[in-house]
Formats: sequence, structure tokens, C-alpha cells
Amino acid sequence: MPYVDLYSRDDYASIYYTTSSIYDNVGGFDPEKPTLMILHPVLLDTTWLENQLGDPRLYQHYNIIAFDMRSMGQSNCKPSEKHDAWVDAADLGLCCQMLHLPPCHVFALEAISVNAALRFALLFPEMCLSLALCNIPSPVEPRWTYSALEGFMNSWAFAEDLDGLEHAMSEAMTLLLGQNCDSDLKDLVVAHWEKTLPPTRRQCFVETLGVILNRSPLEPEAYEEITQPVLIIHGERNELSPQKYAETLSKHLKNAGNEPILYPVKGAGSFLSIIPGSASIANQVLVKFLSRLPLSRSDIVPPKRSIYERMKIALDRLAYLVPGKDVNRDLDPTSPLSYSCLSDEVVKLQMDILDRANRGRLSAFNPLGPDGRPLRKLSDSRVDHWFQSGKDGLSVSEGVFVSPERGKSETLKSSRSEREDKTSIKTPIAAKSDKYYVKPSAIREPQPHLNGRALIH
Repeated sequence: MPYVDLYSRDDYASIYYTTSSIYDNVGGFDPEKPTLMILHPVLLDTTWLENQLGDPRLYQHYNIIAFDMRSMGQSNCKPSEKHDAWVDAADLGLCCQMLHLPPCHVFALEAISVNAALRFALLFPEMCLSLALCNIPSPVEPRWTYSALEGFMNSWAFAEDLDGLEHAMSEAMTLLLGQNCDSDLKDLVVAHWEKTLPPTRRQCFVETLGVILNRSPLEPEAYEEITQPVLIIHGERNELSPQKYAETLSKHLKNAGNEPILYPVKGAGSFLSIIPGSASIANQVLVKFLSRLPLSRSDIVPPKRSIYERMKIALDRLAYLVPGKDVNRDLDPTSPLSYSCLSDEVVKLQMDILDRANRGRLSAFNPLGPDGRPLRKLSDSRVDHWFQSGKDGLSVSEGVFVSPERGKSETLKSSRSEREDKTSIKTPIAAKSDKYYVKPSAIREPQPHLNGRALIH
């Protein structure tokens, strides 16, 4: 995959991307087609966008580009305690300028991508033609999911064996995709996590979860600054992020072009973009929404302003949008970390967590085999265990599991008894007692007697 190097005094990142062109680069874009930027779901990457990149309704009419967000997928970066949604938006702005991308439509999937897309439209309005947002998250993380995600972070990042890691990932799947998630899909997602976010890469995992847990809502005045046309697609049965958050967002976007459109997908939940049926419906709604907008070209030309000048404008605009954001001369406009809006208290907490994750990271448990593939499928593991919950959420074990030492001793005992049964001699009925059999060795043949005297030879 091609990538873009972002480097500055206090930060570096390699942002990988993929496109719909033949040679997987921006130079192969058709200038007659509009450009569509797709942002992948949380904890996944661009390899999970096959339902979008492989849909002829999209790739035949649009030039598609998709980025791996920093700390996810193949992208890598310097671990930072300042990472938030504003930093992701700055990454996208820098990548668009360095690749000389034309203004594009943005299709954002799930929590982190939705927050990054909204901020990208605020900081770089001329680069964003429209917004299509899929599954709107809550403005702040609810307390119950905060506790659950915090528990997953500890049990996942610091797992010491395969059973513990699979248990943490299985519980995360239940939280994100629900109890009725398809077992094959579970196997694929868990295998992907084991390859991209194992305990040996727990700094990336902790940093990504920090972006989710430490998010903060936009100011009401900031929502009014979004003037692009907006489409909101939301799963009707999304238990993690109910539809009320999508309805609230559509009311906040008062100045969006042509009034925001809210489309609920019947029967769909969270992560609907990776489920073929729900993803096809979302793609169809997206195509109809984009067909109503004016056509735009995709000419690859250098931007009129230098990257430093444009990023300085974005930094000044951030100070206007976020009250209390101090933009001083020490901040480097070309550094994405300069756009972070986390408080000092949260930054210190994140620093402590990242330092803890870094200790012993290289010697942490690795769930991959020598060939770089997972050791087993999740469905091949022991499923009838007391901590594996069923579809009803209850964890009840119906089987009896014996420790390896006890099982070995029981096997030896049974094999010894079978061997004795084969070598034993059947005894007469008279030699049997009511309960026990008399051993054949204990029965002696009678000695011949003569008038009470033993016969002497």
C-alpha cells in the first residue's frame, strides 16, 4: 500500500491509503469523476472496506480513496498522549494537500471516523464537498460503555495467554456487534485483531481507545459552521449508539446545505458497513444522495497556498471553534499534535497509561504462529466454558472439564484395569461371593490325601 509521511518537530506518522485506481495511486484517478474519501470503522482498517471498494455503484462513478487512521491498520506513528479527533482531522488535511487531492465527498463509518469527518469539514471546508456519516456516536462516552471499554483495554492489552485474549476480544465483539453476531464474522474480526492489535502492539490499541473514551462534544456554534450537504445513515437496532444521537445531530446542523437527511436502516445495528446486506443498503442511499449534488472534477493539481500557510489558517480557525484553545507561537502548524484539544489532566492520564503499556511490550504475549497467522479460530477454541456468555448474556457451562494431570491419571487407571480384565481367568460360580470375586491366584487346587495322611513321594 502507498503511504504519506507526516513529520514535524514533535511528531511523525506514516498514513497508509488505498484507492480504486488500477495501480492503487492518486495519479490513476479519472479527472471526469468526483472523488470519494472513505474512513473505516473503529478498530478496523481499509481491508474491511471491500463492501464499498468492490461496489460497482461506487467505483464505476467515483474515484475512491481510503486512509488507515494513525495507530490503526498499517499506519504507524509515534505514540502520543495528545491524540484526539482534531489530530485525525489534521492528518486528513495534510494528506490531502501532500497528495494534491481535489475537493472530495467524505463517507465516514462509525465513531472515530464520524468525529474526524466533522472536524475535517470545519478546519478544511474547501476540501470537503459533502458529508455522509454512518452511525452517529454519543457526544461523550456513556458511563456503562466507558467501564466496559476500560476493562477490555486491560484484559486485552495485558493478556498473558490465548484463552484470556480470546475472551477479551469475544466480549468486545459482543459489545460492538451484539449477541447475535455471526460466528464466521467473529472469527474474521478476531483474527484481524490478533494480527493488527496483539499485546505486542498494545500502545496502538491503548491510544485508539483513548480517542474514543476521551472524546468531547463540539460547541453548538461549531455545528452551525458546517455548510456542506449532510447525509446521516443510522442502524435502527444500534444498541451501542441509539438513533436519538443521529436525530440530535441533524437538529444541530442548522446551516447544512439542503437540510440534513436522516436515513435509518431497518434491522441494522452497529458496524453495518461490514455486513454485506446492510452495507449494500447504505451504499445505495449514498449513491442517491451524491447524485443530487453538482458534479465535480478530480484534477490533480498542487494547492494554491503552501502547506504551512494553509495549516496556519486551520490552527487559527481551531482557536475560534474551540473556546480555551491557546494558539501560541510555539505551536507548529504542520504538526497534527498542535491541533489536540485534550485538557492537561487527560493528557497526563494518557501519558501514564501509554508508559504502562510500553513496559514489557516487546516481551508480551504474541497470539501469532511462526508463519504470522493466528494459532486457531475463535470458533475452534473451547466454547463451553464458564466465562463464555451465550446469546442470552448468561455464562453457564454444561460440560465437565478435567485438569490435564487428573485426566492423565484417570487414563492410566482405566488402561490398567482393562489390562487386568483381559489377563484374568474366569472363576467358578462357587468361588464367587455376593459382592466380590475371589482372585484366581487365591484358589489352590486340593492336595490328594490317603486316610488322613498326605501322600509322600
